[in-house]
Amino acid sequence: MELKEIRELLKLIKRYKIQDFSLKKGDNKVRIRMGHLEAPSEYAPVKAAPISELTPVPAAPAPSEAGPTESQLTVGENQFLVTSPIVGTFYRAPSPESPSFVDVGGAVSKGTVLCIVEAMKIMNEIECEVNGKISAILVENAQPIEYGEPLFIIDLA
Repeated sequence: MELKEIRELLKLIKRYKIQDFSLKKGDNKVRIRMGHLEAPSEYAPVKAAPISELTPVPAAPAPSEAGPTESQLTVGENQFLVTSPIVGTFYRAPSPESPSFVDVGGAVSKGTVLCIVEAMKIMNEIECEVNGKISAILVENAQPIEYGEPLFIIDLA
């Protein structure tokens, strides 16, 4: 069935105010419905479940399960704590087959890309603010992270 034939059908359906039309021609099937569907005249009342029968929502994970928070983490005098500036997903490398941006023991300088945090399909590079050496990486690759969550500890140079 060609577009021209469908257009002619639409003109006829509108002209004669046909509400529901079906046509089968060979392997092609066309069904056209015009107007609004009518709402049912009576609605069945919906009974809400008593509060006692509702399924409880699990509580948020305790900080020990979610990883250390900035206040729980002890950072030495000659160390710098890198925290997440946004909520998202932490990635250690630009792609799964690429090497990590940094590793424990690796030297970093101001402006070095430490990781990527994906937020709303946007890849945000997190850059180092100090010169030093990576002492610890505090999150796993592809792990969801929160704003302010500790990501790295850097020993200052």
